[in-house]
Amino acid sequence: MKPRMRKPDPDKDLVDSARKGDTAAFDELVLKHTSRLYGLVYHMTSNHEDTNDLLQDIFAKAYRSLKRFRGKSSFYTWIYSIAVNMTLNFLKKRARQRKLSLDDVDSGIQNDPDYIEATASSSPVREVNIHELQERLNVAMMELSEDHRAVVTMYDIQGLPHAEISKILGVSEGTIRSRLFYAHRQLQNYLEEFRK
Repeated sequence: MKPRMRKPDPDKDLVDSARKGDTAAFDELVLKHTSRLYGLVYHMTSNHEDTNDLLQDIFAKAYRSLKRFRGKSSFYTWIYSIAVNMTLNFLKKRARQRKLSLDDVDSGIQNDPDYIEATASSSPVREVNIHELQERLNVAMMELSEDHRAVVTMYDIQGLPHAEISKILGVSEGTIRSRLFYAHRQLQNYLEEFRK
């Protein structure tokens, strides 16, 4: 079996410059990756304020840890891994501090450009149905364990392949597939209850 050639990291030059103390290079990395990381963290927390706070902490940790980045994976995979781990730790800490209130589930879909476009000419009944479905999906996601929510977010929302998620979480692809299977089944069961 022939070893797979790894694609060169598109961020290598920026990372090298940032490691030498070029803060403008790190700022470019932040700008380049903020929107995807925001999507990841938001879909795991369902809260805009928590997401913004976590992103600041994630980028601060990445900056402090940059000297330890060895380039065995792409910069994005590395920082994505930091983001997932810090978000999972945050969620576990939050769960210990208090029970999740439904008020914490943020319905940010109303600010989504695709949602606005899709519902601009819709009837009030359709708007209520879409809003209700989004709320139920958010609640259902929050019912999943942190590990299952992370995998669903990365695979179904962020569109990452199993292999990438496996690297980020440090578990086998089989474990990723298993978590996805059980998470999807839990979501289906949870949403089925609302149809009755």
